Amino acid sequence: MRTFIIIWIGQLVSLLGSGLTGFALSIWVYKNTNSVTQFALISVLTMLPNIIISPLAGGLGDRRDRRKVIILSNCGAGLSILSLTLLFFIGHLEIWHIYIATAASSAFNALQWPAYDAVVTQLIPPQHLVRANGMFQLGLAVAQLISPVLGGFLLVTIQIQGVFILDAITFVFCLVMLLLVRLPKPITTTKAEAPKNLLWHDTLVGWHYITTRRGLFWLLILNCVYHFVEGIAVVLSTPLFLSFTSTAVLGTMLSIGGSGMILGTAFISTWGGGKRRIYNVFGFMLLSGLCMLVAGLRRDVVLCSVAIFLHFFSLPIVVSSRQAIFQSKIAADVRARVFAVNRMLINLSLLLAYLVAGPLADHVFEPLLTINGPLAGSVGKIIGVGPGRGIGLLFIIMGMLLIVTIVTSYLSPRLRLVESEPPNVISQ
Repeated sequence: MRTFIIIWIGQLVSLLGSGLTGFALSIWVYKNTNSVTQFALISVLTMLPNIIISPLAGGLGDRRDRRKVIILSNCGAGLSILSLTLLFFIGHLEIWHIYIATAASSAFNALQWPAYDAVVTQLIPPQHLVRANGMFQLGLAVAQLISPVLGGFLLVTIQIQGVFILDAITFVFCLVMLLLVRLPKPITTTKAEAPKNLLWHDTLVGWHYITTRRGLFWLLILNCVYHFVEGIAVVLSTPLFLSFTSTAVLGTMLSIGGSGMILGTAFISTWGGGKRRIYNVFGFMLLSGLCMLVAGLRRDVVLCSVAIFLHFFSLPIVVSSRQAIFQSKIAADVRARVFAVNRMLINLSLLLAYLVAGPLADHVFEPLLTINGPLAGSVGKIIGVGPGRGIGLLFIIMGMLLIVTIVTSYLSPRLRLVESEPPNVISQ
């Protein structure tokens, strides 16, 4: 546990530094280009390398020393940010430099996460996996809540070059934490699927491992649906709420959501998730679906604030419980590859949501609920017409989709009993 705490502290500080830099870079790009497209491109370049690199990262995490993989990945990400710092100080920083550095940093981060996920299972007893995953979610929650507020303050006080330097310090701190620990070597529990020099073959191993275990496969599909709906909500929540409230009130609502996420991580880290973690997944996913449905129904700040709080409260509980199920069911020498496939497919679901959310809102749902739109005399009488009501309808449909998916999943014995079949590869 001591080793895990040291690594977790390093990752927490690094996540905060990366969050500050990501926020500062996105604001800098927008102010210097006045282009929403170029602003959004940073998010795309953050997501794409994760999808492309993840399969390779899984093979590295299983075939190489995981500690070295994490250390070298942190160094690569740190050097990417350092290059921007140097370009800024010599006066040659261009927008395309930021795109390249963002993609490179994202690629290096993608290399380390499958190894990090596998290391957690090596260090933590199975009965404490949900707590450990909750602690990691706490790091994400803190970074999400603090980065915009602190980043805005730092951009005014120490400007973007100061943020770069601060991020570099967090990378060094994380590196020092990693150098202080030693990790046990994973125990081989399955036969090698291919010669070790055929690293490309490892990209198929994680997928084969999941698809031959139907409970895990359907759990992964369920999570892809959940994160697709989550991605739609992330993209469209701001335009939905701004259609009936001010920017200042929106900031308060989002802060309430961030506090819900922190409380959710604290709750799951303290509680531990119980014995039937799949019920946590079902129950809190269902709550998220209901929150989306309610948020789309009415133009009500209080009602939507409650929905945001409960949605973000549910998120770390779902992710921590799901992760613990996978960690307890995956053989030691393929964990990184399976986690890589898991992360890749979830990121694909999020990317798909990011790509379709805008066109669906602008060209399909918003026109349906204009004052004289096709649905103004039917659905419009229930949820209203005008700006934002089409997005509200999309929220309702996404919430209903998630609810139907949860009910259907619960009726599947293979998924409902995923914690009993197949047997755990690490003992309780």
